[in-house]
Amino acid sequence: MEAIGYINRQSSLDAVFAALADPTRRAILSRLAEGEASVNEIAAPFEMSQPAVSRHLKVLERAGLIEREIDQQRRPARLKAEKMAAAVAWLEEFRAFWAGSFDQLDDVLVSMKLAEKKEAKDE
Repeated sequence: MEAIGYINRQSSLDAVFAALADPTRRAILSRLAEGEASVNEIAAPFEMSQPAVSRHLKVLERAGLIEREIDQQRRPARLKAEKMAAAVAWLEEFRAFWAGSFDQLDDVLVSMKLAEKKEAKDE
């Protein structure tokens, strides 16, 4: 039973990271962080058709990163933070690893600088 939850969590994360892999979709999310927008408003800064922007919005919607509703004739999109928060939490699990790696790198750099100073003195 636990394995199923693990698989569901991973497939959800896969969809989020796949959606975030595209720079246009990341730009769309940045725009939506400022507030909801229509397809026309989202498409304005891009050199692409509205149907292409709509395809990007569908990917973001399937990943659970945005939601869209019908508001008379427009379908404004708005950012949904829950799925992104899950991705951030998953990445957070690696913080200790990276912190340790950076600490090791700092130690190596300090050792190299000390060795350089010693060599310069000896010359």
